[in-house]
Amino acid sequence: MQNRALERKIAIITGGAIGIGRSIAVKLASDGAALALVDVNAEAARATADELAAAHGVRTAAYKADVSCWAEVEAFVDAVIAEFGRVDILVNNAGITRDNLLMRMTEQEWDAVIDINLKGSFNCMKAVCRPMMKQRSGRIINIASVVGQMGNAGQANYSASKGGLIAMTKTVARELASRGILVNAVAPGFIRTRMTDALTEDQKKKLSELIPLTRLGEPEDVANAVWFLCRDESSYITGQVIAVNGGMYL
Repeated sequence: MQNRALERKIAIITGGAIGIGRSIAVKLASDGAALALVDVNAEAARATADELAAAHGVRTAAYKADVSCWAEVEAFVDAVIAEFGRVDILVNNAGITRDNLLMRMTEQEWDAVIDINLKGSFNCMKAVCRPMMKQRSGRIINIASVVGQMGNAGQANYSASKGGLIAMTKTVARELASRGILVNAVAPGFIRTRMTDALTEDQKKKLSELIPLTRLGEPEDVANAVWFLCRDESSYITGQVIAVNGGMYL
């Protein structure tokens, strides 16, 4: 087997069972990374982990956890270190939406999105920072959103969570840089996922008209950006937001 750049690297991917998280897992596994996939859907996480182990010859494990719960995050990170011995890469991909106009948004809709998207990423970064600091190396990639940069009607909770994640990325990058840990964000635009598949063709056409490249992105477009940030070629990049949005927000 040819030399792969991420051989012997251990990557945690939250929300790694399906969608963008799965595409990220495929890309990292194809470059040799061992995978710890974390998802609330344990069965889907296990299926993806088994599939990628067979396809790419890498070690994999699956963990069920709610990232908004500190005790569950601490437990799965401890389990990953016990299983693999270290953590080299954390991809904070787990996220949800509960869209509504501000005047109609409930407290539960606000709290649910902030808890998973923002607090969940905080929990995961906090849990991995000590082992990464001890080994004096690590990569943390937070999956933000174009909505966190430009806003979007009906998504006050989601845009706040992703805007907060961008700000937290920059702060944690400053805190951990001296220990050799790079912290960056990838901000996707509108990507083809189960969420956008539910849109009508007319809705997709109107969305595409907002994008200079005139098409929705693919999950692989996001995965490629994450992959680059995991590799040695990105060793002088930290605290940055990589936009993967087809020019929607320049």
